[in-house]
Amino acid sequence: MPSPTRSTRSRTKNPGSQSALRHLNQQRIIECLLAGPSTQAELARQTGLSTATVSNIVKIMQDAGLASTEPITSSGRRALNVRLNSNGAVAVGIDFGRRHLRVVLASLSYHVIAEESVLLPLGHHAEEGIQAAVGVLDRLLASSGVERSALVGAGVGIPGPIDRRTGTVAQGAILPEWVGINILKRLEEALDLPVFVDNDANLGALSEVTWGPHSGVSNLMFLKIGSGIGAGLILNGVPYYGNVGITGEIGHATIHEHGLICRCGNRGCLETIASTTTMIELLSRGEDRPLTPGDIVRKALERDSATLRVVDDAGLAVGRALGNVANLINPEVIVVGGPLAGLGELLLDPIRRGLIRHAVPVIGETTTLTMSSLGDRAEALGATALVFQHAGIRRN
Repeated sequence: MPSPTRSTRSRTKNPGSQSALRHLNQQRIIECLLAGPSTQAELARQTGLSTATVSNIVKIMQDAGLASTEPITSSGRRALNVRLNSNGAVAVGIDFGRRHLRVVLASLSYHVIAEESVLLPLGHHAEEGIQAAVGVLDRLLASSGVERSALVGAGVGIPGPIDRRTGTVAQGAILPEWVGINILKRLEEALDLPVFVDNDANLGALSEVTWGPHSGVSNLMFLKIGSGIGAGLILNGVPYYGNVGITGEIGHATIHEHGLICRCGNRGCLETIASTTTMIELLSRGEDRPLTPGDIVRKALERDSATLRVVDDAGLAVGRALGNVANLINPEVIVVGGPLAGLGELLLDPIRRGLIRHAVPVIGETTTLTMSSLGDRAEALGATALVFQHAGIRRN
């Protein structure tokens, strides 16, 4: 099974400098401590560093609040045991959207330390989004007091398929300006961290079995309904990536053979019927400004008849597509996420009707359909979980 796309190396600025060497050695010690507390002597053996170097770095980490120490007896001798504090190893989660960017800092205990979401201009280029992410990360580090040396890596979600053979954003992404860019390499250069890149829907699925309430579910599908529609799959307890990493493109399932032309070049795809872009186009007619996904949620909750009809039509189409997928993989749970999560049963009800109509009866009856409890944070939270999993950390 292909793993999430990641670089084989992390970059350190001015690699020959004393500070860069100290940072590198500290990262080596942190990697050892991720597996649990160790004595300074054990850390020296595991890293190959001298005991004096380990002692100096542990003192720096202790002063910065990244680690704590306690005297113990090991093999009949006095020793100093070292453990990471909850903020001693921090993951960065970054979610790039068509119009937004969210950055989250999370601790080993799966606690959000800091987060910020900003708007991005429609049609922004990769470099613009990346520089915005760097700026937000710097602000979060400054406001939270987290040392940059505590960062173990960054997980990044992209709204589109990623070709894991090349590390590039593939054709069909919601961000066409990013297509063909080796996003992994560019992000690692800009962030100066080990980086793990995945499709945003895949990260949504991961968040549901780590941060969310579905940790005991082995077969789960996360459906993100936004400007595009994509799905992330957890099959037999692990994320499913297929042959080259392009899976879950349910937004391009054909619903109406003679329907509208989709951005992928086909006709009648689910996205042409049920994406927030399509809903906005339909409901903005006669309005003095284009609506937002938030407006759709608000107007539906106010029982606006046109909005309710558009939501119902979209939900039925989504349910039809889900029925075909459910017949194939028989998931235990399907979680719906994205900016329309606030609709709750107004969206789930037509999806459920479409699912039951088009799935084999026993599958339709035994598949749990629910709305994500993580809201618009799901993808960024999943990105932090991706970092921790690559560090060998699983939430208990």
